[in-house]
Amino acid sequence: MELYYVLSIVDRNRARAMLDIHQSLQLSLALTNLGKGTATSEHLLLYDLVETEKAIIGTVASDSSVRQLIRTAKRKLFIDIPGNGVMMVIPMKSIGGGRSLAYLTDGQTLGGETPDMSFENELIIVILNEGYSDMVMDAARDAGATGGTVFHAKGTGRAKSEKFFGVSLAEEKDMIYILASAKKKAAIMKNINQECGPETRACAICFSLPVSEVAGIRKLDED
Repeated sequence: MELYYVLSIVDRNRARAMLDIHQSLQLSLALTNLGKGTATSEHLLLYDLVETEKAIIGTVASDSSVRQLIRTAKRKLFIDIPGNGVMMVIPMKSIGGGRSLAYLTDGQTLGGETPDMSFENELIIVILNEGYSDMVMDAARDAGATGGTVFHAKGTGRAKSEKFFGVSLAEEKDMIYILASAKKKAAIMKNINQECGPETRACAICFSLPVSEVAGIRKLDED
């Protein structure tokens, strides 16, 4: 059995419906964060959309459950139509401990398979000082990103007075999720690092994860 981390980003008023789908499939874990979209006014106008607050729902699922989850979300929430949300499927390479594995798989026995790590899309995750998300998204868009989702976080790894490459680190953080095609990922991350990296006020760091399947963003499929 292959395991995946599935991220669903929907308008907050649709979060309950998405969670109901998770529960109907008996998925053992569903974590919800609150965020907001960062699409430009031009992009919103193109698809006749309005800017809304978002809910970010994460769960762990087997390959068969992933297919059921996406199929049900398409049927009930029309997730494959732009403006109704996006779902990203991220392969999980390892899990820490037998009890964690049993919890995530509801006691099912895993085989020796690992997910296919060839992919066309990637999820860029940016961690930055609070209040600089517009600066980061401007840099990302200049390199080809179409939008992202930002939400608030709290740093706990360093003392308030500690510095990183001479820049004071703020305890309050923003995080940004940017879904991009693999061929654009390097340019986007390079521009974020150059314009908003550790030596700037944003003090942004970024990394990427493979996304094996996407639902809800047709532009990536067309590219």
